[in-house]
Amino acid sequence: MSTSTTEKVGGRKPRWGFIATVLVLGAVVAVGVLALLVDIFTKRTEAQQPYFQVVQLTDTTYDPAVWGQNFPLQYEGWLKTQEMPADEQLLRTPTADDPRTVMAKSKLEADPRLVTMWQGYAFSVEYNEPRGHMYMLEDQRLVKRVTMFKQPGACLNCHASLPEVVNTLGNGDAAAGWAAMNKMPYSEATTYAQHPVGCIDCHDPATMKLRVTRPAFIEGIKEYKASEAGGSVANFDVNTMASAKEMRTYVCAQCHVEYYFAGDEKTLTFPWEKGLTVNDAMAYYDEIGWSDFTHKLTGAPVIKAQHPDFETFSQGVHASAGVTCADCHMPYKREGAAKITDHQVASPMRTNETINTTCLTCHRTSEEEMRARVDTIHNRYEETKNTAFDALDQLIADIVKARENGTDQARIEEAWAYQRQAQFIVDYVTSENSRGFHAPAYTNQILNQATDAARRGQLALLGQTYPPASAPSPAPVPEYTPPPASPTPSPQAPETASAPTTP
Repeated sequence: MSTSTTEKVGGRKPRWGFIATVLVLGAVVAVGVLALLVDIFTKRTEAQQPYFQVVQLTDTTYDPAVWGQNFPLQYEGWLKTQEMPADEQLLRTPTADDPRTVMAKSKLEADPRLVTMWQGYAFSVEYNEPRGHMYMLEDQRLVKRVTMFKQPGACLNCHASLPEVVNTLGNGDAAAGWAAMNKMPYSEATTYAQHPVGCIDCHDPATMKLRVTRPAFIEGIKEYKASEAGGSVANFDVNTMASAKEMRTYVCAQCHVEYYFAGDEKTLTFPWEKGLTVNDAMAYYDEIGWSDFTHKLTGAPVIKAQHPDFETFSQGVHASAGVTCADCHMPYKREGAAKITDHQVASPMRTNETINTTCLTCHRTSEEEMRARVDTIHNRYEETKNTAFDALDQLIADIVKARENGTDQARIEEAWAYQRQAQFIVDYVTSENSRGFHAPAYTNQILNQATDAARRGQLALLGQTYPPASAPSPAPVPEYTPPPASPTPSPQAPETASAPTTP
């Protein structure tokens, strides 16, 4: 009797369905492993080669859009510096003289004490909230401090892509071009600027390493390093001697600093010869006899502070812990396998995501807790600042009255000295952009100095000093002498309230 292929073979039917399933699963696994290997290889390649050179970059590649062809992710972040929160925008109708449809809100309207403090200086005419890097050149060209007053070309140092300007003015000699720009009228110098701060200002086009392009910082940090530790660091060259970590702060400190224009050449200069604190700066200015303007209301020779973010940050706990500007304002982030720097230079508090990529890399807490901590710092700063600012405002009013009433000139001049001190400190912290966060304890400390100076100025107008000259000297405090040891322990006093015992 014949058998068919569907009958038993060796007592069992062949299990073709199972075999087919195994083969299919094997193929799926093989495809998955292959895909995984391809993905690993791709990501390894991305990590080893984070960008592809599309164009050749040189020291004359000034346009950030050209750099963006090689670094599209970084360029995309840089473009986002033009984003503004809705509550910070001031909508306006464009005019022939000012084509802007959006501006930042006025600080002068928010706090009229600023107008009083800056009477006789261009800042009393227009002073607005800061905007992103994309706007820095446009906003400077259109601000009334420039359109209504004559300003030197040195102002471009922080508001334009500097290599383009100085290389053009110096015919390739950046130092000569920088010197020419400083003393040139702003209205003329700005015609050489085509871009706000961009890639070439902070990166070497050949190696992409961070670099400093501002001569004022190169000289300023050299003086500061020489003043540290008794001058143990001589002839510090920031571009060859600074560490990679230091450069992540120094490239920002090229602009976010206090400065003045020295001499007829209007040479942009950082007052760091004595150190980086506000008192160091005042001592420097007093020594060289520097004043930015004469106060229109009081007649006092006073100093205008700029934006000392770097100097203030240097006094804080984050700087002491080795945190850099870029760690908080330009944190690392992942794009595929590549680790890049976020070039949307902005506050880390803007979103929960940015808090997570900055603050929470060190602080083991939540985004909400970090916001609460920062709010507390800001609120304490505002209260301390307002106390100091009110004291300064009252001193200015009292000096005006004293001059009207014919108060002795010696008293007036003593009050001027206190106004100069109090005003520089209040201006210093107001112009610094962190609202106390960069160095909370230091900021509140110097604001207390400002309050004290303002009150001393008021007393000086009355012919008094603090403490009053007629006050008796305090009695000397005797040295502490421990009592003799008791031969037996003293009995303990009975408890007045029950307390839980601890094991």
